[in-house]
Amino acid sequence: MSRFADLRLLLIAVTLFGAAWPVTKAALADATPLWFAVSRTLQGAAVSGLVLVASRRLSWPGRQDLPAMLAIGLLQLGCFFALTHLAVALVPAGRTAVLANVTLYWLVPMSVLLLGERVSQLRWLAALLGLVGVAVLAGPWAVDWSQPGVVAGHGMLVLAAFLWSCTIIITRRFPPRLPMLEALPFCFLTGGVVLLPLALVLEPAGGVGPGAYGHAALIGCVVAPLGTWAAIEAGRRLPGAVASVGFLLAPAIGVVVSTLWLGEPLGWDVVVAGVLIGMSVVVATRG
Repeated sequence: MSRFADLRLLLIAVTLFGAAWPVTKAALADATPLWFAVSRTLQGAAVSGLVLVASRRLSWPGRQDLPAMLAIGLLQLGCFFALTHLAVALVPAGRTAVLANVTLYWLVPMSVLLLGERVSQLRWLAALLGLVGVAVLAGPWAVDWSQPGVVAGHGMLVLAAFLWSCTIIITRRFPPRLPMLEALPFCFLTGGVVLLPLALVLEPAGGVGPGAYGHAALIGCVVAPLGTWAAIEAGRRLPGAVASVGFLLAPAIGVVVSTLWLGEPLGWDVVVAGVLIGMSVVVATRG
């Protein structure tokens, strides 16, 4: 696959994931976080499985596929979804999109230390620009840290980004035999193994109400299978510095959608951060 095609996958992933958090935030008016995550995961398994059955491409994974599938299922689709869906109930959707997608502060050093990847000076500059943009976009000075759940919500999002970075490292270190599209149903079902017990224990009276059915269908049937496949492939194929900087586009998209749809405030910080993140992506792709 050409580098242009890899970047196109990255663009698909960040567009879908960036827009997903405002949709999820709106859905929580009539759904509980973990049951919404369960819905997202099981629908993703069903849709990707049906697509493979219809195209006669469904096949059982082998031993070589297990490290990547377990990493994706347990860390990215299980733990990541649990942490981010719990956090979005405590943190504004735009801020959730920012912090959940900042693999940058984990992925670049992990790629250097664990994979021996060389990062050019231009890509270090891109990482620095991206981190400054994220700091401006997150606006820690605008948060009332004394509010209940605010610190916990932010901690969940930082941990979620770390788990996503770990998933990318594992899938690059142990590439699966199956194409990722064909592994998706098994990955989603593995994620469900994590999420369903958590939902039963932590939200015994929870669920997804009629007001959230449309949101759940959009996230579960489109964003989950298509966005997850695109994100995994982009993370596996692109250099760590390029992938991590590219994923910063998702927060920018998430903040814009949150502003336009949910009415979350748009200020100078969003404009400045958008320019910095845009510059970081350009520098990374040229470095």
